[in-house]
Amino acid sequence: MFHSPVSATADPSQAPATFDTIVVGNGGLGLSLGLVLARRGQRVAVVGEASRPLAASVAAGAMNGCFGEVTPTLVRSEYGRLKLAMDVRATSLWDQWAQSLIEESDETRIRSATGTIVILNTIGVPGIDSAGYAAIRQAMQDYKEPYEDLEPEDIEWLAPEPKSRPLKAMFIPGEHAVDTPALLRALPAAFTRAGGVLVDAHVDRVVLEGGRTTGVVLRGDGKVLSADNVVLAAGVSSHELLSAVDPEIRDKIPSMVAGGGVSLLVRTENGLIPDSVIRTPNRAFACGLHVVPRGDGVIYLGATNEVLPKPISTAAIGEVNLLLSGIRQMRADLVNGHILKINVGNRPIPLDGYPLLGPAGVDGLWLMTGTYRDGLHQSPMLAEEIAARVLGEPHDTDLDVFTPVRPPLQSMTREEALETAVTHTMAVGVEHDWHLPEDFPPLIEEQFRRSFRQVLDEMDHDFVPPPELLFFVEDEIHDALRRYYDAHR
Repeated sequence: MFHSPVSATADPSQAPATFDTIVVGNGGLGLSLGLVLARRGQRVAVVGEASRPLAASVAAGAMNGCFGEVTPTLVRSEYGRLKLAMDVRATSLWDQWAQSLIEESDETRIRSATGTIVILNTIGVPGIDSAGYAAIRQAMQDYKEPYEDLEPEDIEWLAPEPKSRPLKAMFIPGEHAVDTPALLRALPAAFTRAGGVLVDAHVDRVVLEGGRTTGVVLRGDGKVLSADNVVLAAGVSSHELLSAVDPEIRDKIPSMVAGGGVSLLVRTENGLIPDSVIRTPNRAFACGLHVVPRGDGVIYLGATNEVLPKPISTAAIGEVNLLLSGIRQMRADLVNGHILKINVGNRPIPLDGYPLLGPAGVDGLWLMTGTYRDGLHQSPMLAEEIAARVLGEPHDTDLDVFTPVRPPLQSMTREEALETAVTHTMAVGVEHDWHLPEDFPPLIEEQFRRSFRQVLDEMDHDFVPPPELLFFVEDEIHDALRRYYDAHR
């Protein structure tokens, strides 16, 4: 039984002014939380610009990736193993979640792929690709997840150029993909039918009174929406909305940088698309090369990752070129396809690399962000978890390690972070198909090692940043790291 439908509020001035909970951010995470709370009978507003500028969700390939995302560094740390456990739990919820969205919206399908094929090809480097492939297999064996080894030449759709051919391949039948546009249509439809209110506006700031949150102020007309609880699920922009919080608390919450990503929607020349996701292991500071079927002769080709202090809104030519050069690894005749759309999005990356989930140091204020590449996949699980916390119900206390007000979560030693940064940096050159005299790569590698070590030494002697923050050298990011570290002396 549905509540009476409520349409999105095109004019924020016409929105109700009082709610039980306000969710700031209308991407996959924010809408999922709003839906769970609305189903529970809460008066909920989800606030965000309808066009979702700069958001991660709109550019996501939306692989229901769990084991396919495993890397050697992930499973070596307790926090990484917890993230994997979260992914496994989220996977178990997606069948029911997708079906409920179909029933509560006008969509006829949410999933766009059946299973995932992981390939190990000749483009990567042993310390990343081969090690990642082995880590994926080991994680599936540990969790008793079924998989099947494939002969690469038997993968029907795959037809790379000879120099990029796969060496190994395996099929993971339990890992699928989501049609992102369908999901982002289904979620608001289900939410409003459950009684929720969509407010098409940008939140200017959070209101604090008497040491607790009382609502938000909208940009433009300055309208105040009141609520007992405010959840910030606005991705990279979430930390900026903490401006009213006491700096002694705010500075102890890791701020976020943007994992700017570019992906392509491509119509193949012959209309052929795979049934499954086809992907490499994660590589070179990114989620590897992957093709996701979208239907009607269209594939999603993704995705790049560049860590930046601020979100991006346009695609750099170099990022597009990297994707276009990657088609040789999947199907050589994709060069005859047509680019339908260039997607640009921004993954939220906390300064210590781990999600921000829970109370933000002020009564009634919560964070639900910083999920990097896991947000859309984990959205059903995190929506249930954050809803339980907001409603004061029992929840999974294992996730409390990701409470936002925290010292930096350290998953690597200084030497491990240094060598990981060097290995991935060199792999960027391989992925770009560089051509150098054979004595140049060792010289370049040693230069990067010296440079990264200098950055580590100058930044801090106690805390260790994630390796990608060494590679993407930005003064603004390094200044933010120093402020965060200083707050936890």
